[in-house]
Amino acid sequence: MRAFITGIGGFAGSHLAEFLLENTDWEVFGLIRRSPGNVAHLQDKLSLFKGDLRDYEGVEAILAQVQPDYIFHLAGMAFVPDSWRDPWGVFENNVRGELNIFRAMVDLELKARILVVGSNEEYGLVREDELPVDEETPLRPHTPYGVSKVAQDFLGLQYHLSHGLHVVRVRPFNHTGPRQRPDFVVPAFARQLAEVEAGLRPPVIKVGNLTPKRDFTDVRDTVRAYYLALTRGKPGEVYNVGSGRAYAIQEVLDMLLELCRVKVRVEQDPALTRPSDIPVTLCDASKLRRDTGWEPVIPLRKTLEDVMEYWRVRVQGESTALD
Repeated sequence: MRAFITGIGGFAGSHLAEFLLENTDWEVFGLIRRSPGNVAHLQDKLSLFKGDLRDYEGVEAILAQVQPDYIFHLAGMAFVPDSWRDPWGVFENNVRGELNIFRAMVDLELKARILVVGSNEEYGLVREDELPVDEETPLRPHTPYGVSKVAQDFLGLQYHLSHGLHVVRVRPFNHTGPRQRPDFVVPAFARQLAEVEAGLRPPVIKVGNLTPKRDFTDVRDTVRAYYLALTRGKPGEVYNVGSGRAYAIQEVLDMLLELCRVKVRVEQDPALTRPSDIPVTLCDASKLRRDTGWEPVIPLRKTLEDVMEYWRVRVQGESTALD
Protein backbone atom coordinates (compact mmCIF):
# COMPACT_ATOMS: atom_id res chain seq x y z
CA MET A 1 0.00 0.00 0.00
CA ARG A 2 1.08 3.56 -0.70
CA ALA A 3 0.20 6.60 1.40
CA PHE A 4 0.62 10.18 0.19
CA ILE A 5 0.68 12.98 2.77
CA THR A 6 0.35 16.60 1.76
CA GLY A 7 1.97 18.90 4.29
CA ILE A 8 4.21 16.06 5.44
CA GLY A 9 6.88 18.47 6.65
CA GLY A 10 4.50 20.29 8.96
CA PHE A 11 3.40 19.72 12.53
CA ALA A 12 0.70 17.06 12.19
CA GLY A 13 2.05 15.74 8.88
CA SER A 14 5.39 14.75 10.40
CA HIS A 15 3.70 12.92 13.27
CA LEU A 16 1.42 11.12 10.81
CA ALA A 17 4.45 10.05 8.76
CA GLU A 18 6.09 8.65 11.89
CA PHE A 19 2.88 6.84 12.85
CA LEU A 20 2.53 5.18 9.44
CA LEU A 21 6.19 4.15 9.32
CA GLU A 22 6.02 2.65 12.80
CA ASN A 23 2.60 0.97 12.59
CA THR A 24 2.09 -0.10 8.97
CA ASP A 25 4.09 -1.66 6.17
CA TRP A 26 2.98 1.06 3.75
CA GLU A 27 5.28 3.04 1.51
CA VAL A 28 5.04 6.69 2.56
CA PHE A 29 5.25 9.56 0.10
CA GLY A 30 4.84 13.24 0.83
CA LEU A 31 4.57 16.70 -0.66
CA ILE A 32 6.73 19.57 0.63
CA ARG A 33 6.90 23.18 -0.55
CA ARG A 34 10.61 23.79 0.00
CA SER A 35 12.50 21.93 2.75
CA PRO A 36 11.75 18.60 4.47
CA GLY A 37 11.01 20.53 7.65
CA ASN A 38 9.95 18.23 10.47
CA VAL A 39 10.61 15.03 8.50
CA ALA A 40 14.28 15.76 7.80
CA HIS A 41 15.18 12.90 10.17
CA LEU A 42 13.00 10.50 8.15
CA GLN A 43 14.27 11.24 4.65
CA ASP A 44 15.85 7.82 4.20
CA LYS A 45 12.46 6.19 4.91
CA LEU A 46 10.26 8.48 2.77
CA SER A 47 9.86 9.59 -0.81
CA LEU A 48 9.41 13.36 -0.93
CA PHE A 49 8.22 15.56 -3.79
CA LYS A 50 8.55 19.33 -3.98
CA GLY A 51 5.55 21.15 -5.33
CA ASP A 52 2.74 23.65 -4.89
CA LEU A 53 -0.81 22.34 -4.61
CA ARG A 54 -2.06 25.44 -6.43
CA ASP A 55 -0.26 24.16 -9.58
CA TYR A 56 -2.67 21.66 -11.14
CA GLU A 57 -0.23 20.20 -13.65
CA GLY A 58 2.33 19.62 -10.92
CA VAL A 59 -0.21 17.94 -8.66
CA GLU A 60 -1.43 15.69 -11.45
CA ALA A 61 2.13 14.66 -12.38
CA ILE A 62 3.01 13.74 -8.80
CA LEU A 63 -0.15 11.73 -8.21
CA ALA A 64 0.32 9.96 -11.54
CA GLN A 65 3.80 8.92 -10.43
CA VAL A 66 2.91 7.93 -6.86
CA GLN A 67 -0.40 6.13 -7.60
CA PRO A 68 -1.39 6.27 -3.90
CA ASP A 69 -3.91 4.03 -2.17
CA TYR A 70 -4.43 6.53 0.64
CA ILE A 71 -4.18 10.33 0.52
CA PHE A 72 -3.98 12.34 3.73
CA HIS A 73 -4.58 15.97 2.80
CA LEU A 74 -3.05 17.96 5.66
CA ALA A 75 -1.43 20.83 3.74
CA GLY A 76 -2.81 24.32 4.13
CA MET A 77 -2.64 27.50 6.16
CA ALA A 78 -3.65 26.73 9.73
CA PHE A 79 -3.02 29.84 11.84
CA VAL A 80 -6.36 31.62 12.29
CA PRO A 81 -4.99 35.21 12.64
CA ASP A 82 -3.33 34.85 9.21
CA SER A 83 -6.80 34.68 7.71
CA TRP A 84 -7.63 38.16 8.97
CA ARG A 85 -4.44 39.62 7.49
CA ASP A 86 -4.78 37.81 4.13
CA PRO A 87 -8.24 36.26 3.80
CA TRP A 88 -8.01 35.57 0.08
CA GLY A 89 -4.53 34.07 0.40
CA VAL A 90 -5.76 31.63 3.05
CA PHE A 91 -8.91 30.78 1.10
CA GLU A 92 -7.02 30.23 -2.16
CA ASN A 93 -4.31 28.16 -0.50
CA ASN A 94 -6.72 25.91 1.38
CA VAL A 95 -9.45 25.47 -1.22
CA ARG A 96 -7.65 25.61 -4.56
CA GLY A 97 -5.02 23.10 -3.42
CA GLU A 98 -7.67 20.58 -2.39
CA LEU A 99 -9.65 21.15 -5.56
CA ASN A 100 -6.57 20.34 -7.64
CA ILE A 101 -6.14 17.05 -5.79
CA PHE A 102 -9.75 16.07 -6.50
CA ARG A 103 -9.49 17.12 -10.15
CA ALA A 104 -6.34 15.05 -10.56
CA MET A 105 -7.93 12.02 -8.87
CA VAL A 106 -10.84 12.19 -11.31
CA ASP A 107 -8.67 12.82 -14.39
CA LEU A 108 -6.28 9.99 -13.45
CA GLU A 109 -9.15 7.70 -12.37
CA LEU A 110 -7.44 7.11 -9.04
CA LYS A 111 -9.34 4.86 -6.63
CA ALA A 112 -7.50 6.13 -3.56
CA ARG A 113 -9.18 6.89 -0.28
CA ILE A 114 -8.69 10.53 0.72
CA LEU A 115 -8.90 12.23 4.10
CA VAL A 116 -9.97 15.88 4.13
CA VAL A 117 -8.87 17.67 7.30
CA GLY A 118 -11.28 20.39 8.34
CA SER A 119 -11.36 22.13 11.72
CA ASN A 120 -13.52 22.84 14.74
CA GLU A 121 -13.33 26.44 13.47
CA GLU A 122 -16.09 25.40 11.05
CA TYR A 123 -18.51 25.41 14.00
CA GLY A 124 -17.44 28.93 14.95
CA LEU A 125 -19.90 30.63 17.29
CA VAL A 126 -21.27 27.77 19.36
CA ARG A 127 -23.79 28.52 22.09
CA GLU A 128 -23.19 27.13 25.56
CA ASP A 129 -26.38 25.06 25.35
CA GLU A 130 -24.97 23.34 22.22
CA LEU A 131 -21.98 21.86 24.05
CA PRO A 132 -20.45 19.38 23.56
CA VAL A 133 -20.21 19.90 19.80
CA ASP A 134 -21.16 16.94 17.63
CA GLU A 135 -21.26 16.68 13.85
CA GLU A 136 -24.87 17.90 13.72
CA THR A 137 -24.08 21.21 15.42
CA PRO A 138 -24.76 24.10 12.99
CA LEU A 139 -21.75 25.58 11.21
CA ARG A 140 -21.33 29.27 12.05
CA PRO A 141 -17.74 30.09 11.07
CA HIS A 142 -16.70 33.49 12.35
CA THR A 143 -13.22 33.76 10.79
CA PRO A 144 -12.07 33.66 7.15
CA TYR A 145 -10.05 30.58 8.10
CA GLY A 146 -13.20 28.85 9.35
CA VAL A 147 -14.98 29.64 6.09
CA SER A 148 -12.07 28.15 4.11
CA LYS A 149 -12.32 24.94 6.15
CA VAL A 150 -16.09 24.73 5.57
CA ALA A 151 -15.36 25.05 1.85
CA GLN A 152 -12.78 22.26 2.02
CA ASP A 153 -15.17 20.09 4.02
CA PHE A 154 -18.06 20.49 1.59
CA LEU A 155 -15.82 20.24 -1.46
CA GLY A 156 -14.88 16.80 -0.19
CA LEU A 157 -18.54 15.89 0.26
CA GLN A 158 -19.33 17.18 -3.21
CA TYR A 159 -16.67 15.04 -4.88
CA HIS A 160 -17.91 12.02 -2.95
CA LEU A 161 -21.48 12.61 -4.10
CA SER A 162 -20.75 13.72 -7.67
CA HIS A 163 -17.79 11.46 -8.55
CA GLY A 164 -18.05 8.60 -6.08
CA LEU A 165 -14.65 9.29 -4.52
CA HIS A 166 -13.90 7.59 -1.21
CA VAL A 167 -13.72 10.79 0.85
CA VAL A 168 -13.67 10.86 4.64
CA ARG A 169 -13.77 14.23 6.41
CA VAL A 170 -12.53 15.08 9.90
CA ARG A 171 -12.98 18.17 12.06
CA PRO A 172 -10.16 18.16 14.61
CA PHE A 173 -10.34 20.35 17.68
CA ASN A 174 -7.23 21.87 19.28
CA HIS A 175 -4.27 19.51 19.07
CA THR A 176 -0.79 20.18 20.33
CA GLY A 177 2.55 18.51 20.91
CA PRO A 178 6.21 18.69 19.92
CA ARG A 179 7.03 20.57 16.68
CA GLN A 180 4.01 22.88 16.72
CA ARG A 181 4.79 26.45 15.66
CA PRO A 182 5.19 28.94 18.52
CA ASP A 183 2.31 30.99 17.09
CA PHE A 184 0.00 28.62 18.96
CA VAL A 185 -0.69 28.95 22.66
CA VAL A 186 1.00 25.86 24.14
CA PRO A 187 4.32 26.15 22.25
CA ALA A 188 4.22 29.94 22.74
CA PHE A 189 4.22 29.41 26.50
CA ALA A 190 6.73 26.53 26.39
CA ARG A 191 9.22 28.40 24.24
CA GLN A 192 9.21 31.39 26.59
CA LEU A 193 9.72 29.14 29.60
CA ALA A 194 12.54 27.24 27.90
CA GLU A 195 14.23 30.54 27.09
CA VAL A 196 13.89 31.62 30.72
CA GLU A 197 15.46 28.33 31.86
CA ALA A 198 18.33 28.88 29.42
CA GLY A 199 18.92 32.38 30.74
CA LEU A 200 17.98 33.97 27.42
CA ARG A 201 15.16 36.14 28.80
CA PRO A 202 14.06 37.55 32.17
CA PRO A 203 11.84 35.27 34.33
CA VAL A 204 8.62 36.74 32.95
CA ILE A 205 6.09 35.16 30.61
CA LYS A 206 3.74 37.29 28.48
CA VAL A 207 0.19 35.96 28.14
CA GLY A 208 -3.14 36.93 26.63
CA ASN A 209 -6.62 35.91 27.76
CA LEU A 210 -6.35 32.88 30.06
CA THR A 211 -10.07 32.26 30.65
CA PRO A 212 -11.13 30.48 27.41
CA LYS A 213 -11.47 26.71 27.69
CA ARG A 214 -10.22 24.52 24.87
CA ASP A 215 -10.50 20.82 24.05
CA PHE A 216 -6.84 19.75 23.69
CA THR A 217 -5.72 16.44 22.19
CA ASP A 218 -2.15 15.23 21.77
CA VAL A 219 -1.15 15.42 18.10
CA ARG A 220 -0.05 11.78 18.23
CA ASP A 221 -3.57 10.76 19.23
CA THR A 222 -4.95 13.05 16.53
CA VAL A 223 -2.96 11.52 13.66
CA ARG A 224 -3.93 8.04 14.86
CA ALA A 225 -7.52 9.24 14.57
CA TYR A 226 -6.78 10.35 10.99
CA TYR A 227 -5.47 6.89 10.13
CA LEU A 228 -8.44 5.12 11.70
CA ALA A 229 -10.93 7.50 10.10
CA LEU A 230 -9.55 6.79 6.63
CA THR A 231 -9.12 3.04 7.08
CA ARG A 232 -12.26 2.30 9.12
CA GLY A 233 -14.51 5.33 8.69
CA LYS A 234 -17.43 5.44 6.27
CA PRO A 235 -16.99 7.24 2.93
CA GLY A 236 -18.84 10.53 2.77
CA GLU A 237 -19.02 10.86 6.55
CA VAL A 238 -17.54 13.55 8.75
CA TYR A 239 -15.98 12.92 12.14
CA ASN A 240 -15.06 15.19 15.03
CA VAL A 241 -11.66 14.55 16.62
CA GLY A 242 -11.16 15.68 20.20
CA SER A 243 -10.60 14.54 23.75
CA GLY A 244 -14.00 15.47 25.17
CA ARG A 245 -12.46 17.54 27.97
CA ALA A 246 -11.98 21.30 28.03
CA TYR A 247 -9.09 22.95 29.87
CA ALA A 248 -8.89 26.66 30.66
CA ILE A 249 -5.76 28.23 29.17
CA GLN A 250 -4.94 29.18 32.77
CA GLU A 251 -4.87 25.45 33.68
CA VAL A 252 -2.50 24.73 30.81
CA LEU A 253 -0.22 27.57 31.83
CA ASP A 254 -0.23 26.41 35.46
CA MET A 255 0.88 22.92 34.42
CA LEU A 256 3.68 24.35 32.28
CA LEU A 257 4.80 26.61 35.14
CA GLU A 258 4.99 23.52 37.37
CA LEU A 259 7.20 21.84 34.76
CA CYS A 260 9.46 24.87 34.47
CA ARG A 261 12.73 24.56 36.41
CA VAL A 262 12.76 28.19 37.56
CA LYS A 263 10.16 30.50 39.09
CA VAL A 264 8.50 32.74 36.48
CA ARG A 265 6.23 35.78 36.81
CA VAL A 266 3.13 36.00 34.60
CA GLU A 267 2.29 39.29 32.86
CA GLN A 268 -0.80 40.09 30.79
CA ASP A 269 -0.10 41.48 27.31
CA PRO A 270 -3.17 43.04 25.62
CA ALA A 271 -1.54 42.55 22.23
CA LEU A 272 -1.86 38.77 22.70
CA THR A 273 -5.62 38.88 23.35
CA ARG A 274 -7.86 37.84 20.46
CA PRO A 275 -11.08 39.87 20.29
CA SER A 276 -13.20 36.97 19.02
CA ASP A 277 -12.20 34.34 21.58
CA ILE A 278 -14.99 31.80 22.07
CA PRO A 279 -15.41 31.01 25.81
CA VAL A 280 -15.51 27.20 25.51
CA THR A 281 -14.88 24.56 22.87
CA LEU A 282 -15.78 20.99 23.77
CA CYS A 283 -15.80 18.07 21.36
CA ASP A 284 -18.15 15.12 21.13
CA ALA A 285 -16.15 12.47 19.23
CA SER A 286 -18.51 9.58 20.00
CA LYS A 287 -19.23 9.03 16.30
CA LEU A 288 -15.52 8.50 15.58
CA ARG A 289 -15.18 6.18 18.56
CA ARG A 290 -18.22 4.19 17.50
CA ASP A 291 -17.14 3.75 13.86
CA THR A 292 -13.39 3.28 14.33
CA GLY A 293 -12.67 2.37 17.95
CA TRP A 294 -10.45 5.43 18.42
CA GLU A 295 -9.77 6.72 21.92
CA PRO A 296 -7.28 9.40 23.00
CA VAL A 297 -4.72 7.83 25.32
CA ILE A 298 -2.05 10.49 26.01
CA PRO A 299 -2.82 12.68 29.06
CA LEU A 300 -2.43 16.43 28.68
CA ARG A 301 0.33 16.57 31.28
CA LYS A 302 2.40 14.06 29.28
CA THR A 303 1.84 16.18 26.18
CA LEU A 304 3.02 19.30 28.00
CA GLU A 305 6.09 17.48 29.37
CA ASP A 306 7.06 16.49 25.83
CA VAL A 307 6.44 20.00 24.49
CA MET A 308 8.64 21.50 27.21
CA GLU A 309 11.42 19.03 26.49
CA TYR A 310 11.17 19.71 22.74
CA TRP A 311 11.59 23.45 23.33
CA ARG A 312 14.44 22.96 25.79
CA VAL A 313 16.36 21.05 23.14
CA ARG A 314 15.45 23.48 20.38
CA VAL A 315 16.27 26.61 22.40
CA GLN A 316 19.58 25.11 23.43
CA GLY A 317 20.35 24.31 19.80
CA GLU A 318 19.46 27.82 18.67
CA SER A 319 21.56 29.31 21.46
CA THR A 320 24.56 27.14 20.57
CA ALA A 321 24.26 28.10 16.89
CA LEU A 322 24.51 31.78 17.83
CA ASP A 323 27.66 31.28 19.94
